[in-house]
Amino acid sequence: MEIRIGVQNSPREVVLESNDSVADVSAAVSAALKGGTTLSLKDERGRTVLVPGAAIAFVEIGSEEKRGVGFGAL
Repeated sequence: MEIRIGVQNSPREVVLESNDSVADVSAAVSAALKGGTTLSLKDERGRTVLVPGAAIAFVEIGSEEKRGVGFGAL
């Protein structure tokens, strides 16, 4: 799923594709916001993205459902 993170005082967003569940990502974001800690997420290639909780402006979590590519049969 796609995750978009807005960072305060920055015109760009952090965008990553993750294999984590919506519940896991939501819990990590909530913990970072409440505790003022660093949000740590892994993308689908195994890279780690770190964002300070105090700098998070917004988080948009996409759907877990994978969309098909190509044309569907009628």
